Amino acid sequence: MKELEKTYSVCPICFQEGKIQKINASIIEDDKKVWITKVCQKHGSFKEIYFGDVNLYKRWMKFKVTGKPVSYVKTSLFNDPELYAEHTSQTVLTNLVVTNRCNLKHNQDFLNANTTGYVYEPTLDQLRDLMQQTRSEKPLGSKSIQITGGEPTLREDLFEIVRIAKKIGFSHVQIYTNGLKLAESIDYCQRLKDEKVDTIYMSFDGVTETTNPLIAQHKKALENLRKVNLNVVLVPVLIGNKNVHESGKIVRFALNNIDVVRGIHFQPICFCGNNIEVKDEQRESQRVDYVQMIDAIEKEFFGMISRDDFYPVSFIFPISRLIEAFTKEPQVEFTAHPGCGGSTFIFIENGRPLPITRFFDVEAYMTFFNEQTKKKGPLRKLRIASAFIKNIDNFIDVEKVPQGFNLKQILKEAAIGGSQYALRKFHHQCIFIGSMWYQDAWNLNIDRLQRCVIHCATFEGIVPFCSYTGLGYGERIQEKYSIPVEEWEKKTGRRLEDDLRILAK
Repeated sequence: MKELEKTYSVCPICFQEGKIQKINASIIEDDKKVWITKVCQKHGSFKEIYFGDVNLYKRWMKFKVTGKPVSYVKTSLFNDPELYAEHTSQTVLTNLVVTNRCNLKHNQDFLNANTTGYVYEPTLDQLRDLMQQTRSEKPLGSKSIQITGGEPTLREDLFEIVRIAKKIGFSHVQIYTNGLKLAESIDYCQRLKDEKVDTIYMSFDGVTETTNPLIAQHKKALENLRKVNLNVVLVPVLIGNKNVHESGKIVRFALNNIDVVRGIHFQPICFCGNNIEVKDEQRESQRVDYVQMIDAIEKEFFGMISRDDFYPVSFIFPISRLIEAFTKEPQVEFTAHPGCGGSTFIFIENGRPLPITRFFDVEAYMTFFNEQTKKKGPLRKLRIASAFIKNIDNFIDVEKVPQGFNLKQILKEAAIGGSQYALRKFHHQCIFIGSMWYQDAWNLNIDRLQRCVIHCATFEGIVPFCSYTGLGYGERIQEKYSIPVEEWEKKTGRRLEDDLRILAK
């Protein structure tokens, strides 16, 4: 057993008892795997899987970066002890919960209204104020927003919410949905397209009825979205004893629908919720790490897609830094901790998956980016531009490059429209396969938490997503700003259960 780094975490049992207790923790190597270990003076020691492959962990950690400190992110709420002094990543994606109502009778989300007994549903004016929080951030306001729930399509004013988001300056708007409404109505899909929704994030837990009871509805939703030309990202929540074995088949499904599916965002299960007892055997059977997911993908594609093709989010940080140097304007910085997740891009060439790493030396290219950023002196822009034009082909294997891949054009668009614009254009040529393992009280690494780039806009301020879910702040905020179901039903003249009866057919 070897200690790789020291960090801090919280005691999961203290958390279940209603208290956030910061404790020392270590990231260790044991049996070629990586674990997070910690000791609470009251409840003893804990050991939780962190990476199932120490070599993958070490490779990803090479790309760890620290962003500029930001003052607007809350490091603690409700008089809880401060877990860290300052946040070091800007808001890359704003997460906005517009309702906790749901239309699935057996939804496992512990925050849905059918489980909690209260309805959280901010007014349009309140939502506008919440969105303005992250748009007003300095030096760079958030540009991307995910409208989520509950089930956001239950809000009859969802289109107005999208219009507000666009009006106040969000350039990229996502809707995270279970897809039932999209399967039910192509007209609804068309309205989302007309309102300039950029991407649908759709729950998609597998390709069989066993792993995904909504598979028929999801296929119908994709058919409708294809007809209106609205892009989709599939979002599987991976559970060890349920669907992780289908990870590769989900990738194959996405590739077979590459005309409408822009990517997959795998989310290994996290154990969230205040005062919810999670037994050791449940965690051990259900816990999934990145390596289990990648193993299933490697097996499905016989190594044509492998763990060596995946890189952490922070890997592309040099692109933002160079474009910022060029434009003299702040750029979106991808400074998430490498432990937050990894991704790759897959092209289709002659009917076979082709990861970008198989024809493009991405590591050498990023090193080149870093070197160019350091250039000083007169005619700096011209000298950097000249260096790219002269050297860019050195990083590409021209015999393997897929048709239509034009790196020079992508860089040109990046210089004109910014890094986020360039990446969006790039995504339309391939499928993105990514993962983000949200933290809970058992595997929380505070070094990761303070680098979180997905932030929730709330009535208590801007909160990191892993604090919102993994430390229960979302549950407490929603309860504080909600009304009882009975009061909501009296106010609206509707019954909460009608949502289930209408859409759970």
